[in-house]
Amino acid sequence: MQHDAPLRLPDNAANEAAEWIAANVTGKHGRMIPPKIGIILGSGLSDLLADATITDRFAYSDIPHFAPTTVAGHAGQLELGTLQGHHIAVLRGRYHLYEGLSPQHLVLPVRTLRALGAETLIVTNAAGGLNPGFKQGDLMLMRDHIGLPTLAGMNPLIGPNDEALGPRFPAMGAAYDPELLDLTRAVALRKHLHLQEGVYIMVAGPTYETPAEMHALRVLGADAVGMSTVPEVIAARHMQMRVLGISCITNSATPETAEAVNHNEVLDGAKQTMPKLDLLLHSVLHALALKEKGQLPFADAAQPTLAALPDVAANSHVAASATPDAAPDASTAKRKALTFRTDPLA
Repeated sequence: MQHDAPLRLPDNAANEAAEWIAANVTGKHGRMIPPKIGIILGSGLSDLLADATITDRFAYSDIPHFAPTTVAGHAGQLELGTLQGHHIAVLRGRYHLYEGLSPQHLVLPVRTLRALGAETLIVTNAAGGLNPGFKQGDLMLMRDHIGLPTLAGMNPLIGPNDEALGPRFPAMGAAYDPELLDLTRAVALRKHLHLQEGVYIMVAGPTYETPAEMHALRVLGADAVGMSTVPEVIAARHMQMRVLGISCITNSATPETAEAVNHNEVLDGAKQTMPKLDLLLHSVLHALALKEKGQLPFADAAQPTLAALPDVAANSHVAASATPDAAPDASTAKRKALTFRTDPLA
């Protein structure tokens, strides 16, 4: 099924895509089990989670209103299955503004996952390290973001607001779920994974940054730069989804290295991070499953007791930066149940 992407999607595009997926799954298995966790795999990361039990696989080009991916390192597939006891939906590849798509197209896969029943979103991306303390192969926990395109009129929420999805003016003070952040820190510590933290900044691309631009982005407070993710997070938070973000530092993005960066380097850098990211994702999913059963080795993921984690070595560490006080976010305290799930998913 080929698609010519219109400038603006129909208002019901996500529901129609979800209905199509649900009908195909129901026709094959007799029922549709909604995924609870959605995972987006960024540039060069499509081979992650290879041991997931995949029951259904759809090419983006076959799903109504989805467009094919056009960038190397993005497989362009939506998969449904199970991993670590969770029903998951995996997006192997994403869309970008520089592909000529609208902001609404960029977030269509996320809205489709929400329509299918997903409540938590884990986003990954390949990013350049603006922070001189970062090196190729590092993982960075995203504790905040700066969206240059979304601040400049390319926000996916521009246009009529669908109150069934979320409020007209959603708060973004806690875009990345504090409990998921703390759980990931504790898991990384237990697994002896060195985890950087910082602020991700989105640029539109497709050009890489000049030395002056890299310096300016660093002055703005960013630690890593990429060309994606922020619109997806905005759409997810608008729909009251919990979000966890992890950047793979695939290359240095300091003024001294500006001439050397290229897409092949980014893909090579992504390969370096894959074993660590695969372990971290598996461990986070396992910890979430234990927490749901009340069996997590620390009583409260928001205040993890590191002494209760028997695997932690004395010299293990997680690199952390001071986190500013989060702005109020009423939707964090209570996430309303959405009513736009389609009948085949019941």
